[in-house]
Amino acid sequence: MRVVFMGTPSFALPSLRVLCEMPLEVVGVFTQPDRPAGRGHKLEAPPVKLLAQEKGLPVFQFEKVRRQAGLDAMRALKPDLVVTAAFGQILSQKLLDVPKLGTINVHASLLPRHRGAAPINWSIIQGESVTGVTTMLTNAGLDTGDILLKRETAILPGETAGELTERLAEIGGELLKETIEGYVSGKITPVKQDEALMSYEPMLDKALGQIDWNQEAKHICDLVRGVNPWPGAYTYFGGETLKVWKASVCDCENPAANGSVLVSSAKEGLKIKCAGGAVEILELQMPGSKRMAAKAYLSGKQLPAGTVLGDAAGEAQ
Repeated sequence: MRVVFMGTPSFALPSLRVLCEMPLEVVGVFTQPDRPAGRGHKLEAPPVKLLAQEKGLPVFQFEKVRRQAGLDAMRALKPDLVVTAAFGQILSQKLLDVPKLGTINVHASLLPRHRGAAPINWSIIQGESVTGVTTMLTNAGLDTGDILLKRETAILPGETAGELTERLAEIGGELLKETIEGYVSGKITPVKQDEALMSYEPMLDKALGQIDWNQEAKHICDLVRGVNPWPGAYTYFGGETLKVWKASVCDCENPAANGSVLVSSAKEGLKIKCAGGAVEILELQMPGSKRMAAKAYLSGKQLPAGTVLGDAAGEAQ
């Protein structure tokens, strides 16, 4: 069976490895173009491209795979099946019509919940305790195709989006193997999604990471975890951006304004007032500095109690 794989970030790597280990012929790998990265803005190849090259597989990179050049390349490969995992582009109906057996997508949520580009992040931001991976048949809609298999997993206490992505990637690879074997043999019957249970989440942007101290502590801590490593949570101190990498919920009945620094010492840590309680910042980063434990930062710097964290102008939100 001839298979084409389409994926881009590290989440897709276990799925590609599984395909290479199965009795299939991976005839091509489509991935996003190389992008500028780092301070030097040098072009950086996506993880899937590097793995494909390591495996000696043909690599195809199109800015818009829906255009004629992408369609021609896909048709020339004559795939029986296409597999996608976090490819990052919407496929046209003409592309979907090429493989005889259709296109299987590995999606990092329990569909129909959390359709869209950042399901892992939003499951944490929204305070959920369970998530998982769904394999589905891709159609022209956005994550609307028929479901093949699902696998649930608990979101661990304190787990960040980056950490959860690594776990779900491995689960996705395992589920993909099971899905292909069952689908090709006719043992899996596709099931339509229940549109009444659907949720669609927007793409992430940097503005999402700004902490609103008028929110409750759990919501703030979920945000910190959900936007780690990107775009990252942040607030402002004295007009400078203070990045927050780890935080936990504290009990507090202090009447101070939300955003106020309640405790600030190398011994007791850094605790900030919010709606209905407080948040302890466990790990932070100031401009020009590296990430560090808040207590370590406070052993050499000051963030005086009573200071109000907030917007760039130094005002609480």
